[in-house]
Amino acid sequence: MEVGAIRLTEHGGPDVLQWQSVDLPAPAANEVQVRHHAVGLNYIDVYHRSGIYPTPETPCGIGMEAAGIVEAVGSDVKDMKVGDRVAYASQPLGAYSEARNIASDRVVLLPDEISYDQGAAMMLQGMTVEYLLQRTYQLKSGDTVLFQAAAGGVGLLFCQWAKSIGARVIGTVGSEEKGEIAKAAGCSDVIYYRHEDVPARVKELTDGKGVPVVFDGIGKDTWEMSLASLAPRGLMVTFGNASGKVPPFDINRLSAMGSLYVTRPTLMTYTADSGEMRKSANDLFKKVMNGDVDIKINQQYLLREAAEAHRALEARETTGSTIFNV
Repeated sequence: MEVGAIRLTEHGGPDVLQWQSVDLPAPAANEVQVRHHAVGLNYIDVYHRSGIYPTPETPCGIGMEAAGIVEAVGSDVKDMKVGDRVAYASQPLGAYSEARNIASDRVVLLPDEISYDQGAAMMLQGMTVEYLLQRTYQLKSGDTVLFQAAAGGVGLLFCQWAKSIGARVIGTVGSEEKGEIAKAAGCSDVIYYRHEDVPARVKELTDGKGVPVVFDGIGKDTWEMSLASLAPRGLMVTFGNASGKVPPFDINRLSAMGSLYVTRPTLMTYTADSGEMRKSANDLFKKVMNGDVDIKINQQYLLREAAEAHRALEARETTGSTIFNV
C-alpha cells in the first residue's frame, strides 16, 4: 500500500523535509497499522531534523507523535483490534505520515472523550509533564518552582497540572502576549527574560530563598540563569535544548552554588517500560477528562507544510500545541 509521508532527506534546515510516497507493508506480528487523523509537532523533531539527535540513515521518517485508528493488527497482538482509537508518542521515527506500522506496546487506547486532534497534541508534551512533576521531582501542594518558557506547549500543560495540585509556578516568557497566555494557564508569576534579571526576580518572589527546582527545556541560553535561581540543595532539571546544548561545565561549581543537583531526563527513558508508558498516558488522560488540563491547539498545518511549521517553531512564534492535519 502506498501512503504519503514527510521524509528527512538529509540533516539540515526545514527544506530537507520532503513529501514523498512510500510503501507501507502489512504489520509485523507485534505491530498495529495506524491510519493517522492528526500528527503532533514537537521540538524534538527539530533536533532529529538538524542532526542534534541521531536518526537512522537518511532518507528516513520523522516525527514521534500521532493519533488515529487501527486498520490492521499483527498475528501476535491480543490487546488491540481493528477500529480501536489510539495515540502514541514514541520512537521509531515516522509519525509524519498518512499511516504507519508501530509496535503495539508503544501505543495506547485513546478514550472516546478525547479527540484525535487532542490526542496528537498532548501525548509527548503531556507525558513529559507527567514524568517531570510526578517522577523526576514529586511536586506537591505549596511548592514553588521555576519553569523556563512557560507559554510553550510543555509549559502551558505544566502550569495547569501544577496549579491543580496547589503548586506555584514562576514562569519565564519572551513577550507580554505570552505572559498573558501563561497566566491564563495558571502561572502565578511571570518573568520577562528578555529584559528582566531572572535570578534576581526569582529571589525577590521567594523572599531571597530561590526555588527548590527549575524545569528548563531551553538549554544553552537559560542554563546559567536557571542554576542561579536555585535554593541550596536545589534540583536543576534540564530536559531540552531549544537554544542549543548546555556547554561543558565544571561540576565543582555545583558545590560552590549550594550543593546543587542536576539531572538530564528524557521521555524515552521514563516511558521505556510499556507499563510505565501506559500509566503515564492514563494519568494524563484523567487530568484532561476531569478538566484540570485543557489542551490548547494554537497552530494547525497540513502535513505537507511541515517545513513551514518547523520554521515557526524555531522562531518561537508558536504557543501551546501545534498539530498537522492528515
